[in-house]
Parts: sequence; C-alpha cells; structure tokens
Amino acid sequence: MSNQEIEEIPIRDAMIRLGQLLKLANLVEDGVEAAELIKNGLVKVNGEIDDRRGRQLHDGDTVTVNGRTVRVSAPAA
Repeated sequence: MSNQEIEEIPIRDAMIRLGQLLKLANLVEDGVEAAELIKNGLVKVNGEIDDRRGRQLHDGDTVTVNGRTVRVSAPAA
C-alpha cells in the first residue's frame, strides 16, 4: 500500500453524492468529466471500483481518482 496523503474534504451535510464530491474536491472539472471517469471504472470508493455517480458517501468514506485520494469529512450529527 502506498504512503500517499489523504486530503480531508469537509461537506455541509451528513451525505454527498459521488459526482458532487468529485467536483467539490477538484478531482474533475465538471459533471460530464465525473460521469466519464465513473462510467469507465476509474473511480474507487473505499478501495473498490464504483460505477454509480449517485453513490451516497458518508463521513470517513474515501474516493481515489488518478492516484489522488480524498476522505469525506461530515459534520458531527
């Protein structure tokens, strides 16, 4: 396993959808790019490829694209 930095991405609510997180974390330019990466199996959620743009992400979930990993940081309930 690599020693890469995992960037925390704070979100406002308890949940965010995968496509939205990719944009928020500046991993993609827009929704079209997000959809293409997801459709082509280039996005991993918690270490596994996920092809659902609407996948719900919660506090602690990680997303990896092009070797960059971010972790969802939701506010305390």
